[in-house]
Amino acid sequence: MSEILRTSALCKRFGGHDAVTDVDLIVERGEIHCLIGPNGAGKSTLFKLIVGTHIPTSGSIVFDGHDVTGQRPYERVKSGMSIKMQTPSVFRELPVWQNLQIALQHHVPPASLAQEQDRMLELLDLSAQHAKPAGELSHGQQQWLEIGMALALKPTLILMDEPTAGMSPDETFKTGELIQRFNAQGLTVVVVEHDMAFIRQIAKQVTVLHYGKVFARGPIDDIIQDPRVAEIYLGKTHA
Repeated sequence: MSEILRTSALCKRFGGHDAVTDVDLIVERGEIHCLIGPNGAGKSTLFKLIVGTHIPTSGSIVFDGHDVTGQRPYERVKSGMSIKMQTPSVFRELPVWQNLQIALQHHVPPASLAQEQDRMLELLDLSAQHAKPAGELSHGQQQWLEIGMALALKPTLILMDEPTAGMSPDETFKTGELIQRFNAQGLTVVVVEHDMAFIRQIAKQVTVLHYGKVFARGPIDDIIQDPRVAEIYLGKTHA
């Protein structure tokens, strides 16, 4: 495998607070990589650095062989990085199919648009809701629709910030199945999460953050069995 994303000595300081410190992260092409850690660990800040919402204080970000450290989010999206934020931002007044069509229209030939739209609706299990205004979907369905809109950009890497926030256990498991399905088609996925059951379902590699630094990294089975990781989640250490 070859790497698709690398951060080197990445730091972000807000005033006198070091939110992210010397983070080295490597994401291999084709994997599902989860970023986890207790509250305040720096997960959201690292996510925003990778997608370009924050500019690092120091360090670098290389995506698909190109240094994107100073690029804006839209520039990273144009180069193949797609972003799913925590809160759904669908077009609530428009029908589900039109939300997908808007996302697809610049990435699919006009003759194939309807076919790709139907394929996406089926993938997202939203075919029966295709004519419903997006704002009338359940919270979980809105999350799936926005995942579909992010996938419509035909990215090589998709970054997802707590994609199961507010979902029921059944919706969470179904989201995991959806992520595994498009990962099996070759898409690289980076997920920021705190739900360990969901992480166990989808993760191949895991990076654990604590106080803005990399605390542990490795295959999911190794991370689950690491007593130090259990301790920081239970609040027994301040290392």
